[in-house]
Parts: sequence; structure tokens; C-alpha cells
Amino acid sequence: MEDKRFMKHRFAVDLKIGETVDDVFSVSEKSLGKKRDGESYLTMVLGDRSGSIRAVMWEGADRTASKIRDSAFVRVKGSVSEYQGRLQVVVKEAIPFPESEIDPEAFLPKTPRNIERMFARLVEIADTFQDTPLKRLLTAFFSDADLMAKFKRAPAAKRMHHAYVGGLLEHTLSMTLLAAAVAGHYSGIDRDLLLAGAVLHDIGKTEEFVYHHVIDYSSRGRLLGHIVIGMEMIEAKIQTVKGFPEERAVLLKHLVLSHHGSREYGSPEVPKTVEAVLLHYIDEIDSKVNGIRDFIEAEAPGEEWTSFHRILGRQFYRKKS
Repeated sequence: MEDKRFMKHRFAVDLKIGETVDDVFSVSEKSLGKKRDGESYLTMVLGDRSGSIRAVMWEGADRTASKIRDSAFVRVKGSVSEYQGRLQVVVKEAIPFPESEIDPEAFLPKTPRNIERMFARLVEIADTFQDTPLKRLLTAFFSDADLMAKFKRAPAAKRMHHAYVGGLLEHTLSMTLLAAAVAGHYSGIDRDLLLAGAVLHDIGKTEEFVYHHVIDYSSRGRLLGHIVIGMEMIEAKIQTVKGFPEERAVLLKHLVLSHHGSREYGSPEVPKTVEAVLLHYIDEIDSKVNGIRDFIEAEAPGEEWTSFHRILGRQFYRKKS
């Protein structure tokens, strides 16, 4: 049977100034603004597996915006220009494109690392635990084949960091290795508790996201968030570990509840144990470093400084090769 799925011609990372564009992209963001004459213009973030590129549409913005939605696919016709040091697509036409005709491999970015090796390393670290209840709890998670299939594929975010298939596992392993190093540096740290928190802190993201063609939030993810979902999953697994100590359960849950660091950023509680404080900053380190690296790599080559990072509020210096 003939495969009628659309085959991409050019990926976002390959686009160059002056080129014409006629291809399909996902839309991860869109926003209407007003020009000086009062007419609307549309800005979008277009993406595929290679990365993303900003786009702007000066004419017909209202009509186009009403037809497309975030995480939809559009066939874009336009040209590539430069704005504030970054490439952008000046869109002449953007037409919704049917998801059924999309090849997911062209749009879902993936970790470059070996997923099975990362997972095996995580299990290997858990095997070093001296705390028997925590070790049994992690074994209960690792033995859940359906859950682990999701855990190996899930992204860690929609955009900011590790936003690709396998990103959650990559982020979790990196944090667990950092946690082991930090626990060995400071005296008096409950190593097994800290590492268990690192392994499970984002487990709810296996249900928070959907990632069939593009990365987006599930309805459950939008309504509950990964912290609440993760707490439900941890509580359910704790019930399968006979005699799991109540105090250990509370301390572990506190790590997960507080790992965003403040209520402003989604944590129901602020970190109130040394291990919780460490986990929060380890999460900050790993997510920020990954996000900044991806931002730098997405920039056009040759420039000493990146463009302005809107969320972090700064430019980044690029090492000279």
C-alpha cells in the first residue's frame, strides 16, 4: 500500500537567509500583535525534529490565527530573513495540514543517547541502595513494564529543557548522577533518599505529556500537573511495598512536592529538608544547562554572542572554536 504521508524537504536547522520556504512545520506557539496602523500581525514558533524557528505573518493574520492552533501542523509558504540576529520565516501563507499525513519521525526530536543503556545505568545505581524499603520501591517502579515504556520515551518538557523523546530518562539519569556526587561531597546527607527523589521527582511527566507527533500536554497533565500525578503514582507504588515506613514515605513525597523550589513555580511546599534543597538545585542545574546548550546550538554559526534569551533575560557568550 502506498505511503501517502508528507515527506519534508527542508528542516528548520537547515534554513538559510534568502531561501524560499514551502514545507510543513508544527506550531508550538502563536501570538497576535498589533502593528502601528492597528492591523494585526501573527508570530509563531515553527518546529520539526531539528529544532524551531520564529515566524512572522504581516498580512491576513487574524484569519490565519483563527484556523490554526498550538501543536497543529501547517504548510508554510514564505521566505527566510534575519531579525535581531536570529533567522525567521516571513510567512505569506499558512494552511492547516492534516496530522494523519504526517511522518512522526520528521517532527519528534529524540535524545542522541542510547535509551536502554541509560535505563540500565539508572537501575544499576538503584541497586547500590542500602535502604531496603526505598530499593524495593524503585524495583516496583522499574518492574512496571507499561510505565517504564512510557518513562523511556517521555520528554521532560514541551520546550524549555530535554524537550525530546527520551528526554525525561536523560534528565533523570543526569540528576541521579549529580545527586550521587553531591551526596558524597557533603556529610550527613541521606544519600538513598536524595537519589530516590532524583529518580522519581518527574515520574508524573509520563502522564503529563503526549508525544505521538508533537510534544504537548495531555488533558490530565493540564488539569493536574506532573507533581500531583507523580504523587499519586508514588503513593500507589508505596502501597505495594509491605511495611514501607511512614516517615520515609513522607520525606520522599516532600522531595517530589518541593522540587520546583517555591509555590510561585508550582511546588505545593518549599524545600524543608537539606535533601529537598539539594534536589531542587540539582534540578535547576541540569535543566538550565541543557536548555542553554540547546539554545546556543540552535543559533546561527559564526556569531560570538547568541541572540537574547527571552526567558532567562540575557545573551550567552559562545566559545571560539
